[in-house]
Amino acid sequence: MTETAFERRTRACQQRLRDGAGDLAVLFPSRNLFYATGFDEEPQERHLFLFVPAEGDPTFLVPDLYGSQVESESWVEDVRTWSDGEDPVAAVEDVVADLSVPADGHVLVDDTMWALFTQDLEAALPDASFGLASVVFDELRVRKDEAELDALRRAGQLADEVSVALRELGEEVVGWTEAELAAEIESRLVSGGGESVSFDVIAGSGPNGAMPHHTHGDREIERGDPVVLDFGAYVDGYPGDQTRTVVFAGEPPERFAEVHGTVREALEAGVSAVEPGVTAESVDRAAREVIEDAGYGERFVHRTGHGVGLDVHEPPYIVDGNGTELEPGMVFSVEPGVYLDGEFGVRIEDLVVVTEDGCERLNESPHGWRVGDSE
Repeated sequence: MTETAFERRTRACQQRLRDGAGDLAVLFPSRNLFYATGFDEEPQERHLFLFVPAEGDPTFLVPDLYGSQVESESWVEDVRTWSDGEDPVAAVEDVVADLSVPADGHVLVDDTMWALFTQDLEAALPDASFGLASVVFDELRVRKDEAELDALRRAGQLADEVSVALRELGEEVVGWTEAELAAEIESRLVSGGGESVSFDVIAGSGPNGAMPHHTHGDREIERGDPVVLDFGAYVDGYPGDQTRTVVFAGEPPERFAEVHGTVREALEAGVSAVEPGVTAESVDRAAREVIEDAGYGERFVHRTGHGVGLDVHEPPYIVDGNGTELEPGMVFSVEPGVYLDGEFGVRIEDLVVVTEDGCERLNESPHGWRVGDSE
C-alpha cells in the first residue's frame, strides 16, 4: 500500500468535512488512523492524536518516544511531540490554535476513542460541539480501493489454501479435540503468510456446531461429526473470513445432508443477488427465503453477512432493514446458517466484492461436506 493511497484517503476525509460533516476530525490509535496514515499502534495511556482540519495539512501530536517512528511510518509531515513532563492538554490547545479551528466548531472524534481523551479534547475546545468520525470514515472505508482489494484477495486465497489442506487430513482428525484442530488451523494460517488470525478460530463439532459463535473446546471430534470451520488471517492488515462445514470421516446424522444442501443453496441465492444498486437487505432476503422455504427459517438466527475491511465486522451489514444500496468496491460476507440445538449446525460463508455488473467471490475452496468433494 503506497503513501499516496493513505494521503488520498485523508484528503477525501477533508473534502467530506468541507461538505458539511464538521470542522475537524481527531483520530487516535485505531483502524481509522491506520486507514488515513499507515501508522498502526494500539491505544495506550499517552495522548497520541492526528488532527485533520477541513482545510490545510493534518498534524500529528504524539509523545516524544513516538516522534521518529511516526515520521518514518506515515506520510504526514507535521509531527509535533510532547514530553512526559508537559501538560498534553496544553499541547492540544496549541495545535488547535495553529489549525485555526473555530472555537464553536464541530469536532468529530474516533468512535473508539477513550473517554479520557475525549474529555481532554472537550477541555481544549469548550465551546465546540462533538460528533463521531464514523460519519466520515464509514462512507470512505465501505468502498475498498485496489490496494485494499488486493490484500483481501490474498487473505481469501490463504483461507482457501488452508481449507483445502484441512480436507486432506480426513480420518486423521477423528479423535482430535476442537482445540487441537483450531491450533492446527492457526498454525497453517500463520505459516502460510498470515500476520495473525482474524478472530478466534471456530471449530465447532457435533452439537457444538449448533452454537454459531462457539469457538473451540475439549470435545473430541468423532466419526460422522459435522464440524463448522470458520477462520481467516490478516494479510497486509486485511482479514480473511471463510466458513465451511465438513465431515472428516464416517456418515453424518440424519437430516444433515438435507440441511447442508439447503444452506449451500441459500449461499448461492445470496451471492447471485449481489449487484450494484440492490439493497443490502435484498441479499439477506434472497438467502433467507431459501431456508424459510425448506422449513428451517427459525433456525437461521443471525444476519446473512457483514462488511469486511480493516475490521472483520464493519458496514455494510447484510440484514433485514438495511436499505443501503450496494456499490462497486463494497466487500462483505454471505454466510447463511441453520442450527439444530443439541444436534449440529451448518454454516457456509464466502466473501464477495461488488463489481460494476455483479460480484466477485474472494473464496473458491470447495463447499461440499465430504472431504473428497471438489466443489
